[in-house]
Amino acid sequence: MNPDKAKNKTEPAEKKQDYVRASYSLKRKIVDLVCNGRISKNAAAKKYNISRSSLDYWITKFATLEEKETTMSKDNDIKKLRKRIDELEFIKDFQQDLIAEFEIETGDIKSKKYLPEQLAKEIEKKRNERP
Repeated sequence: MNPDKAKNKTEPAEKKQDYVRASYSLKRKIVDLVCNGRISKNAAAKKYNISRSSLDYWITKFATLEEKETTMSKDNDIKKLRKRIDELEFIKDFQQDLIAEFEIETGDIKSKKYLPEQLAKEIEKKRNERP
């Protein structure tokens, strides 16, 4: 066995990402795809072998004002939806706690009969966690 090959196997395999130098037309194509919502930034970066920072730079440089506004409004919509999901999760947990507490106090278990199976299981778990 060649000693040089054995030495190379023990060294850590650190590979630096080689990015592609993109033409103007390719940059515009990628920016259009991202701004029109046909592909995400992460997916475009992987598919076209470009860095996310380059993609962000291209969007600021090449995107039209309308495309930038569309991209920003989508980002804002996503943030609003995530916030709404968090609020609804809090409300759901609060309501389940109330139902579990009510069932413990009254000794009457109605959640299995009147609620969907998944919710009934979650309430049962909360009921069992209480002292």
